[in-house]
Amino acid sequence: MTRIMIITGGTLGDWALQEICADDILVGSDRGALFLIQNGHLPHISMGDFDSVTTEELALIRASSQEFIDCDPIYKDLTDTEMAFNWALDQNPSQILLVGALGTRFDHSLANVHLLRKGIAHGIPCAIMDANNLIMVIDRPTRVRKGPYTHTSLLPLSLEVTGITLHGFQYPLHQATLEIGMSLGISNILLEPEGLIELTSGLLLVIQSKD
Repeated sequence: MTRIMIITGGTLGDWALQEICADDILVGSDRGALFLIQNGHLPHISMGDFDSVTTEELALIRASSQEFIDCDPIYKDLTDTEMAFNWALDQNPSQILLVGALGTRFDHSLANVHLLRKGIAHGIPCAIMDANNLIMVIDRPTRVRKGPYTHTSLLPLSLEVTGITLHGFQYPLHQATLEIGMSLGISNILLEPEGLIELTSGLLLVIQSKD
């Protein structure tokens, strides 16, 4: 099975290019498609309303993509990123990674984090990555790797998350409940290369960050 990497139009940089693997399916969402092409990667598919590129840039995207899907920017109901994410879910990949999904528009950033909930419903592991953070949503016991990240924060995406037990972290929790608005799960630290997060019910945001 193959990972789908969606490159969308938020904050991007060399860090994003370093995450691309040879067998990834590359999806360019709006200006994210231009970023790929300008850095020597041809999208397998580009989609969106392309309201953030020039006429010349749009022609380049169309010519450089294996498949191209555009839509009316006024009458569409979904963001460009959600369109790409829905397409990716339909391909039943092994994983979906969103890059460029965080940026200066907090409304778009938050909406993109909420997209991860769809991955849970489809049983597909999904994550958002930027230069400093790796974000995922879990609903079952999950192992997390420390990697380059200094902190791990846990925040409920549902009204509450119950039965949270942590293994391998500096600040332990045992059968804890987190409710919306609580900051108890912020800035924990993995003591080992890998830790385990257990939970009984709810949807839990796991945010790994570099300081």
